[in-house]
Formats: sequence, C-alpha cells, structure tokens
Amino acid sequence: MLTLPQPPPQQPPPLRYHHHHHHRHSHFLLLFFMLSPLIINTSNAYKFKEAPQFYNSPTCPPLHSNNNIMCSNEAVHVAMTLDAAYLRGSMAAILSVLQHTSCPENIVFHFVSSDTASNSLYTTITTSFPYLNSQLYHFDDTAVSGLISTSIRSALDCPLNYARNYLANLLPLCVRRVVYLDSDLVLVDDIAKLSATYLPDGVVLAAPEYCNANFTSYFTPTFWANPTLSLTFAGRSACYFNTGVMVIDLERWREGDYTRKIVEWMELQKRIRIYELGSLPPFLLVFAGNIAPVDHRWNQHGLGGDNFRGLCRDLHPGPVSLLHWSGKGKPWVRLDSSRPCPLDALWAPYDLLQMPFAIES
Repeated sequence: MLTLPQPPPQQPPPLRYHHHHHHRHSHFLLLFFMLSPLIINTSNAYKFKEAPQFYNSPTCPPLHSNNNIMCSNEAVHVAMTLDAAYLRGSMAAILSVLQHTSCPENIVFHFVSSDTASNSLYTTITTSFPYLNSQLYHFDDTAVSGLISTSIRSALDCPLNYARNYLANLLPLCVRRVVYLDSDLVLVDDIAKLSATYLPDGVVLAAPEYCNANFTSYFTPTFWANPTLSLTFAGRSACYFNTGVMVIDLERWREGDYTRKIVEWMELQKRIRIYELGSLPPFLLVFAGNIAPVDHRWNQHGLGGDNFRGLCRDLHPGPVSLLHWSGKGKPWVRLDSSRPCPLDALWAPYDLLQMPFAIES
C-alpha cells in the first residue's frame, strides 16, 4: 500500500527561556514570542518562492506570429481567474501546468480578476514566474453582480465565478481556443493534449461528462413542472459536466453569442428560482448534451469533499491527468491546519508558499 508522507505540523517550536533573572522582562518576552507568529502571519503578505524556469523540448513548434505570442496559432492558451483567497491554489496550478508540458514556453496564461488588489496579485505571479507569457484582464463585477441569486453555498456566489461566461469578450479576438482551469487543481499530464481536444462542427466546448449524476437535481421542481422550461432539454442527452475544466472554441462562442444566452437564463433565475447552485446551471441549460466529451482522467474532481467539510475522497478508478479539489475542502487550508486528507500530499509539491520562519530561542 502506498503510504503518503504526512507534512510536518506548522507550529513554532516550544519556547525555552531561563526564568531566574528579570522575571517581568521574561514574561513580556514570552508574551511577545507567543504573539509573534500571529504578527508575522497577518502583517506579512504571503511570500512565494520563485519557480524554476522551464524550457521547450527540441520538438516544440516555433511561435510564428510577428513576435506577438498572444496571437500565435502554436500557443496553448489557458484562462484562470485570480483572487486573494485562491492565489496559493492558482500558483500551484500554474507550476503544475508548466512542469508537465513538453512546450512550456508555448503556454500563454490569461488571468481574469475583479479583485481590488488584482494588480498586486498579478505582480506576485510574475515575480514567482518571471518568464511566464501572460496577461491580466480586469473583470467588471457590476456586469454580473445584479444577476447573481443566492445559492446553497456562499462561496459559489462570488461574481468572479461567472467570469468564465465572459472570456470571449475579455480575451483578444485572435485567441481562437482556450483551456479554462479552476484554481483548486493540479495537472500531472501535458495540457497541450487537453487543448487539442477535437471539437466537431458546431460544438463550442469540451469537458468531461458525468452521465450517472442525477441531472434533475440541478434544477428546482418549479423548473421541471413548467413545460416551456423543461422542454429545453428535449432531444438532448443532457449530462452533468464540471465547468472547472473546459476547452472553449472562442470563435464559435462569439458567433453563437453564448454569453447572452447564459445571461438570459440568469435573468430568468432572478424572476423564478429554477436552480439552487451558482454558476453551473446556466452552463448546463445552454450546453448540456451539446458538448464534446473529454476523458475523465482530465478532471478527477470532488477531492475537496463536494459540499461536505471534512470529507476525504479517494481517486476515481482509472488513469489521472488532472486532480481537482472541487468542494469545500481546499488542500492548502487542510495542510495548514495539520488535518490534511491523504490525497492533499499530491498537491503539496506544487505549493510555492514560503513558510514564515519560526523564531528560534
């Protein structure tokens, strides 16, 4: 049986001090040292290590496009959102992508952020990855905040969750295809394989499908009771898919005006409640049954225990190319609290956080 290493608990070493002199001074020092880890952690913003530089293998295609890598057809485009709460996860995801691809210099990252500190988040990333081909896009929260109706998990109501609906508007028109990735995942395979997924004529996106999930549970009884609404899925073999890993043809998305189609469902949701979960159901309404399937190895999801805190999950059977901690439990939070799940040890090697030094006495 494979025994995964347990990370050491992140606790400062016990303090030793001599108390036969200056009693009052010692007590003050003890108090200072007891508080100092708190001082270090709160005043000091996260510090991240610099990632190694990754180079293309000799077989990689050169990026011809008038020196504009953003528009090169040979580039693999990756879109991710950036926010303070998930920055550590984003850094690990980026590192895992670069480490497992044959052509890391051909990867272009497109970061979308609505965070007030988005420029400093982006600086943190470019400091750790000085050689990264990347661009930052500001997402206007107000475009979507009036459309969001509360869901069963407050984390799902963050406007940035809806940024994936607007990638076709945000990214340069010359970007034809993009791989969208959540921030709570790591790749252990070459992202170029995922990006090259075949999309048949007229198909806008590809994602791993899960046809054994109870599809009806994603929508309210009100939705199913209304024939005008429930007929949406007539003639479609609609299956659940996870929107945390998607390959999107942006040209076809723009031609079909899919952002507007998703927004129309969100506007309806504001009037009559047709679903309970955040940004996923509008995607299902527009795309379920009309997507290109992707092998399940590209989204081993649910490792965060879904909607149950404290639940540890095993991998699904079969090969693994991408591990996804979707759900409440994030690996960095569990590792920091010294209560990791066994599979969190697979995330830890990609963690670029520099631990604040413990004060030796």
